[in-house]
Amino acid sequence: MALGRTYSIALVGLNGYVVEVEADIGQTLPAFIILGLPDASLNEAKERIRSAAKNSGIPLSRRKITANLIPASLPKRGSGFDLAVTMAVLRAANDIRPTGRTVFIAELGLDGRLRPVRGILPAVMASVQAGYPEIVVAQANLAEASLVPGAVVRGYRTLARLALDFGADPQDLALDFEPDDEEEDDGPANILAFPDIADVSGQADARHALEVAAAGAHHLLLTGPPGAGKTMLAERLPGLLPDLGDQESMEVTAIHSLCGLPSSSVQLLRRPPFENPHHSATAAAIIGGGSGLPRPGAASRAHRGVLFLDEAPEYERRVLDALRQPLESGELVIHRSAGTAAYPARFQLVLAANPCPCGKASGKGLECTCTPVMRRRYFARLSGPLLDRVDIQLQVERVSLAEFGQAGAEEDTASVARRVRDARCRQLDRLQVFGLETNSQVPGRILRGELRLAPAATGILDRSLERGVLTARGYDRVLRLAWTIADLAHRDTPDANDIGQALGLRQSAVAAA
Repeated sequence: MALGRTYSIALVGLNGYVVEVEADIGQTLPAFIILGLPDASLNEAKERIRSAAKNSGIPLSRRKITANLIPASLPKRGSGFDLAVTMAVLRAANDIRPTGRTVFIAELGLDGRLRPVRGILPAVMASVQAGYPEIVVAQANLAEASLVPGAVVRGYRTLARLALDFGADPQDLALDFEPDDEEEDDGPANILAFPDIADVSGQADARHALEVAAAGAHHLLLTGPPGAGKTMLAERLPGLLPDLGDQESMEVTAIHSLCGLPSSSVQLLRRPPFENPHHSATAAAIIGGGSGLPRPGAASRAHRGVLFLDEAPEYERRVLDALRQPLESGELVIHRSAGTAAYPARFQLVLAANPCPCGKASGKGLECTCTPVMRRRYFARLSGPLLDRVDIQLQVERVSLAEFGQAGAEEDTASVARRVRDARCRQLDRLQVFGLETNSQVPGRILRGELRLAPAATGILDRSLERGVLTARGYDRVLRLAWTIADLAHRDTPDANDIGQALGLRQSAVAAA
């Protein structure tokens, strides 16, 4: 007998840690013990491993088997450790040769097949970064695992085939068993088809605001009566955004892999994601959490994309206020008794709201049945600190008959997206010296320092700050909008007209003040 040793990966959030799996076969009565803070699903691996090994033709020893997962203080969860524990036990029994620094990540079926697991992409990324590039996964996870640069990945369908490649006796193995490929996803990968902005009739101001939001990655609030087109506009924002870069694609795909979403199983996600949770969603569903180690929520799934909250005042206020942290930092840190997990959450927030509970407080020919107190109470669910972080706050009115009759005359998504892409390139050329990418990320010290505008251009903005119409944060956000408007117009610096337009895009904040 010998001590068997293999390696696997434990995920805590999106961070992965190499786990050394030791196996020892004693001389006492039969038993199977797994040490190292395993959760319930990992403890159940003992019976899965015994059945899988027996049905593969390499039954485990009937003596006491002890598997130890190092570091013992790190919580281990999930069925992805099945294969690493099995290979360590087989090595301890001298049924296979040493596995070296190969990392094993797969679940085992009772018949000996290797089944895919969630989070394979961040696990492989962590393995490569830790200096363990050789990885074995289930065949169904092979395409996703191969997305990581520098990884040498092998995929297997059965434990018998894997054991054969590591020196097991072929006379004993059940090599004639070939499972079906039901678990493999050969469908289209992740190309999201967003609706065309040309479908929106009229709404010139709202369409311009959407273009500015896309060009500078600004947050957006749309208020107006039902049927004005707020939801239609928000759903078309992702189509205006540029494709994700390599690093961004890896981040987004890793989150979707951790959530078990099928879009991440074939190739990198190149289009910005779009999340639209219902207003009845809990804080754990939007922010992340749950029992045990925290799981990512809609805010993290919308990373590098759009998080759309329709009927925003209907959400719980504590859920909305919890978004204030990621709006500033681009990251969500969730603390639970079982541990702490950090998830990226740099998204564009789009809020849509009616002006009152009945929705008729604005718009021609609409008679509102709500009292002034009801209106204030309804919109007050959106806290001032949250709204102060939203750059664009626009009132959307109903479409007139003349505008409605001009359907088909508006620009399509491709035309607007080209202007957005050009504006993003101008921003990158200007801001990369500061380590930034978009205008929405520029801090106030740079706006009032290296990118300071002439007093003649900021006069109207200075007066608004003096009168208390704008906060200091709102002042900076208007400047960011002005830079984006100038970028869309191919101007090197914003002028007074750009400042005026930017201030108008925060008209709801001005009116409320």
